[in-house]
Amino acid sequence: MKRILKILAIIVGVLIVIAIAIPFFIDANTFRPTLETDLTTALGRPVKVGNLSLSLFSGSVSADDISIADDPAFSKSAFVQAKSLKVGVEMMPLIFSKQLNVTELTLNQPEISLVRSENGEKWNFSSLGGNNKSAAQPAASSGNPNLSVAKLNVNNGRLTVSRAGPEEKPHVYDKVNIEVTTFSFTSSFPFKMTAQLPADGSLKLDGKAGPINADNAAETPLEAKVTIQKMNLAASGFIDPAAGISGIADYEGTVTSDGHQAKTEGKLTATNLQVVKKGSPAGKPVQVTYSVVHDLAKQTGTIPQCEIAMGKAVAHMTGTYDAHGKVTSINLKVNGQGMPVDDLEAILPAVGVILPPKATLKGGTLATTMAIAGPVDKLVTVGNVKLENSTLANFNLGSKLSAISALSGKSTGNDTTIQNFSSDVRVAPEGTKADNINLNVPQIGVVTGGGTVSPANELAFKMNAAVGGMGIPFAVSGTTSDPKFVPDVKGIATGLLKGLGQGNANQQNPVNNVMGLFKKKPQ
Repeated sequence: MKRILKILAIIVGVLIVIAIAIPFFIDANTFRPTLETDLTTALGRPVKVGNLSLSLFSGSVSADDISIADDPAFSKSAFVQAKSLKVGVEMMPLIFSKQLNVTELTLNQPEISLVRSENGEKWNFSSLGGNNKSAAQPAASSGNPNLSVAKLNVNNGRLTVSRAGPEEKPHVYDKVNIEVTTFSFTSSFPFKMTAQLPADGSLKLDGKAGPINADNAAETPLEAKVTIQKMNLAASGFIDPAAGISGIADYEGTVTSDGHQAKTEGKLTATNLQVVKKGSPAGKPVQVTYSVVHDLAKQTGTIPQCEIAMGKAVAHMTGTYDAHGKVTSINLKVNGQGMPVDDLEAILPAVGVILPPKATLKGGTLATTMAIAGPVDKLVTVGNVKLENSTLANFNLGSKLSAISALSGKSTGNDTTIQNFSSDVRVAPEGTKADNINLNVPQIGVVTGGGTVSPANELAFKMNAAVGGMGIPFAVSGTTSDPKFVPDVKGIATGLLKGLGQGNANQQNPVNNVMGLFKKKPQ
């Protein structure tokens, strides 16, 4: 028995010595040209691999570094630059036949650069694995090779996404990890991907892709579940920064692509949402449930369904967009009916509506129909707004128009009751224009008119208050947060003379009423 144990110990010892010695007799670098050629053929790009070393125990060949060239139409720098490459191999064919059969590829700490062309029609990875006519390739490369790898991993990578052009700021995603199993250029394969988004958000994709499109890798079929947490809308790179949209969002959705048309749908919940640059964050979360159909070649799409909700207030949006240019253009229709004002009040700052200090809207409903069109940095919004049975709390319009409200003979109180308000509105980069304003405030009467709000929130309105059987014109200046109400003396005089000419014995003398504007008594 002891003799048998000694023999086994000697055999094990010999095997250990052989395992230690084999890497010294097999120079892994002899396989470098084969590995570089196979990878170059597979990717359609020149691939350079650094010093190779063999590990018998792990059954792998490791490279000190690796680089994959970019499409020369985009740059002469590397498309992928990794600190190390680990290649899992079948050891028996390698030892006895010096044949390299790859079972696993792992890129460690790669830096990957994704660049979209200036016209938006092509990506620098579009020619991967196919016929890249602009790149130098081996003669044997003619489309996707019949190459498969059991496992393909990317560990702790950095992904930089940018658009060609000197003014474009790249978006960087760290801690990129990708896990692919049963990878093949010619069939579908499952994958998982995680990444850290700018400003500490996180991205997770879980799905399948393939087969790789030999003519344009960007048109490879794909379907995946997408989960995003704490996404900074302004810094994420998923929304055109020219739109001025900001906030923090969580997202759950799916994306499905046949290589030509991509469909995505999901639900996004945004906090501190800001829709326009001059606005400020919304006070409550906003939920967006949507579906989009996107044409990959044209970089255009349709939005057949989108619901924007804050509490019980829901607006419906449909339309189209075109993202192939430097700035995305949109053409949208928004319709919201019977939306509770109490739910909407917190979002007003996000869309650039500024109320006077301490003033809030309470109660009632809001209805609106809007058309939004143009490049996202120069949008023009046209439509109408109608507000019913609401109160502007902590703002006394009657006190601002004390002389006019005095004519009505009604108490104004500390708040302004709005029986109804309607207006045609146009919002553009040069400012906001409100026409056909019709405001019914029981403490005062019916106020009509129109005017503009500048990009600096400066007011320029000409209004008319129908009080006591006559029209009292006045102007509104100042700012949205500090409006100034100024009687139109010339207009009042004209109305006074007109009133005198139409007066009768049963009517109150309009002179007595109007002179109250100046807190004087008639002589």
